[in-house]
Amino acid sequence: MMAVTGVLFVAFVVVHMVGNLKVYGGPDGFNDYAHWLREAFHPLLPYEGLLWILRAVLAVALVLHVWSAAVLWTRARRARGRHRAPLRRTSSLARTMPLTGIALLAFVVFHILDLTTGHAGAAAFQGPTTEESFAYQNLVASFERPASAIAYIVAMLALAAHVLHGVWMAAHDLGVTGQRSRATIKLLAGVAAVALLVGNASIPVAVMVGAL
Repeated sequence: MMAVTGVLFVAFVVVHMVGNLKVYGGPDGFNDYAHWLREAFHPLLPYEGLLWILRAVLAVALVLHVWSAAVLWTRARRARGRHRAPLRRTSSLARTMPLTGIALLAFVVFHILDLTTGHAGAAAFQGPTTEESFAYQNLVASFERPASAIAYIVAMLALAAHVLHGVWMAAHDLGVTGQRSRATIKLLAGVAAVALLVGNASIPVAVMVGAL
């Protein structure tokens, strides 16, 4: 369950990053993309139907992922017994997984309040209408606040570390045992982690230097 939900989240954040990079195409293209997400497959789906389906799936996956993490962590502590020896063979990334996971969970809450509902957004936040979206303006207004931009960059560092180790562990848990397959997975995990970090973190940096 941990592995499957983790793979789902990696797929989502990669697609989400590709969508975010449309911001470099200018306000019209980015706002049109944000508006399209709300109207996608209409009238087959109601207005914002696709978004709510995605939100429901991700919410369920998040609950299962966090629950699985808590269960596995508890089992691991019990298995080590009362007199716990140092985990000398555990990688540094493995040790940071709970911390990066908690940091990412906190960031998700802030990110939603900042750029989706506007409750933690900039004073200039504009909610979408049935006719248009103001995603570009809201993103720029948010990242013009240094604290918001820095928090986003730090969250992307946590995401990169979490993905780098998480993809490797997911492959292991799902039964990928061949040497070539494991080497390929390790390479893909590294590529995904770097791409997510560079692609997403470049956006607040671009806002802060005035490129957006």
